[in-house]
Amino acid sequence: MLGDPVDHSLSPVLHRAAYDALGLAGWTYEAVRVPGGTLAELLRGLDSSWRGLSLTMPLKRELLGLAGEVTARARLAGAANTLVLGPDVAPGGLADNTDLPGAAAAVRERWSGGVDDVVVLGGGATAASTALALVDEGATRVRVLARSPQRAAETVDAVRAHPSAPQVEALALPTLPVRADVVVSTVPVAAQTPELVALLEAPVLFEVLYDPWPTPLARTAAERGAVLVGGLDLLVHQAALQVALFTGQDAPLEVMRAAGERALVARARG
Repeated sequence: MLGDPVDHSLSPVLHRAAYDALGLAGWTYEAVRVPGGTLAELLRGLDSSWRGLSLTMPLKRELLGLAGEVTARARLAGAANTLVLGPDVAPGGLADNTDLPGAAAAVRERWSGGVDDVVVLGGGATAASTALALVDEGATRVRVLARSPQRAAETVDAVRAHPSAPQVEALALPTLPVRADVVVSTVPVAAQTPELVALLEAPVLFEVLYDPWPTPLARTAAERGAVLVGGLDLLVHQAALQVALFTGQDAPLEVMRAAGERALVARARG
């Protein structure tokens, strides 16, 4: 797992649990701090023993210009969280985005109702991927709420480019109640003020954070009886897709989920 910061990531726990369950002795997975602008140098130093990399912010968009090949869904999202390496892919690796199908799978696991109107808090790469995933699930309207709507321009452009041509707009954080079928939050806990939390209402909350848990948004949504799709749901589903891409084997989803849950309990205990 590459990114900055990266020490908090549960990805090593999930991947190691998967490799152990699949009997892949000798496979390793580490979290490595890689600041933005330095990814190219790291990639040049990789040898043939590497089978893949996971990437988080601020590297998801940086990778697109460095990989040998980019999947259609990564191009659509304008970001890649996965680089597949090895003899079966192009030199320079295959950049993919497992956040997008992982988000769709996480929502389907928790919610069987319809999705038409979506509100997304935040305008970064994860916001784009989750919004696109929900458009894949049928959403026709997406409102991206950000402190600076101009900074969400890349996300808005990415979602507008979806083949189904959803209605997309970037708006400032609200001062009046906002209702939708699904609210997606990609913002830190510090941004989830009581004033903002009180204005957002939906039968489904997709909170991409998993630590700390519950977030203010998740706590309020649960109190209102909403369905919660959590950050661990997203992390497990997208990581399972990465494991399959790296190893060529079906990922042990429930083994990975259990490992993540144990790790979060241990963190909470300090």
